[in-house]
Amino acid sequence: MTQLPLRAQLASALGRGAATLSRLTGRGDGSVIGGRVGLLLEPDLLRQLAQDKKLALVSATNGKTTTTRLITAALLELGEVATNAFGANMPAGHVSALAQHKAAPYGVLEVDEKYLPEVLHTTGAGVICLMNLSRDQMDRAAEIWLLAQKWRRALSGKPAHVVANCDDPLVTWGASTAAKVTWVSGGQRWKEDSWCCPECGGPLDRKGNDWACRECTFHRPEPQWVLDDDAVIDPHGRRWVLDLKLPGLANRSNAAMALAVAEAFGLPVERALPRLREVTSVAGRYTTVERDGRYARLLLAKNPAGWLEAFDVADPALPVILSVNAQGPDGRDTSWLWDVDYRILRGRPVFVTGERRLDLALRLDIADVPFTLVDTFSEALAMQPPGRVDVIANYTAFQQIRQEFGRAV
Repeated sequence: MTQLPLRAQLASALGRGAATLSRLTGRGDGSVIGGRVGLLLEPDLLRQLAQDKKLALVSATNGKTTTTRLITAALLELGEVATNAFGANMPAGHVSALAQHKAAPYGVLEVDEKYLPEVLHTTGAGVICLMNLSRDQMDRAAEIWLLAQKWRRALSGKPAHVVANCDDPLVTWGASTAAKVTWVSGGQRWKEDSWCCPECGGPLDRKGNDWACRECTFHRPEPQWVLDDDAVIDPHGRRWVLDLKLPGLANRSNAAMALAVAEAFGLPVERALPRLREVTSVAGRYTTVERDGRYARLLLAKNPAGWLEAFDVADPALPVILSVNAQGPDGRDTSWLWDVDYRILRGRPVFVTGERRLDLALRLDIADVPFTLVDTFSEALAMQPPGRVDVIANYTAFQQIRQEFGRAV
């Protein structure tokens, strides 16, 4: 490994110290503050930390953290991997992750969709994983067509190997300028943001996962990897049953992407897949926590596409606690709640909490879903009979619940 310049070494060391202090004082997990300190002292630190690593960048609206975790698990078969495991997905988080594992030959970084062009330019990452684009944080994020356009421009002329979900037209359009693309048919359950052709604006004809523009030549490319129910078919036509511990169709799609990325690093499916099967929880997602005989399974849903996947995983026989905030990381605009079809919750005991519980309560009332309004999550949990309950929360509400249980992972 190339020796870092003295200034970068000092910045990296002080950043690690700040991260450790943050954890010891209980102020956070240190995944952001360490990078901020490092970048303050050496603005070029991310490039210098990344220069000798074989890097994969993972970006999407939904599933970034889980797919990053799965790819990391697979690449551990090859050696040490630096990663931002808790979702700090902007440059400060990337610096902190790489500084914590300076000697690691590999790195897997979750990247916020808006920051992907900047991080790709800075790190020169060799592999890029792109999964989906849908509406999210409408008061912060640009129109998703603009995000796809930024991806196109960033990838044009770069030697990076892109692994992309060809079932999402916006992702396909964003990835299509790359020098090398491996197409994965990972599915796209939420289609409400991709009925128009991103190339010409014409209508898209869709049948299953296939799609084509009615007015120009833009169409779904032929995939090399295909998610087939509970299995993945690889480029050689071999069918691999996934048998994951992580639940739901979305995680099978994430696993298909992870296997394609692993192969891009030279790791065959027979070595990568057993590693994926060992993953049981991702930064608290899918974790079951216990209090007074009540077992709460934690599910994250931060936008309409995420709620659709959470409903797929949730057990219809169980009561459910819903919690919604609207802090900065969530986006302060909660109008997206009206894009979610909550009628699937009819017939279940539903408890509503969170800082924006009244917004969610109105949405449920319009959908004719009976509910109980509760001031706090702790009160909502205490109202449950002993046994299991599902909890669906958006980002900061989810983190607050994790904090109550010691940030269970």
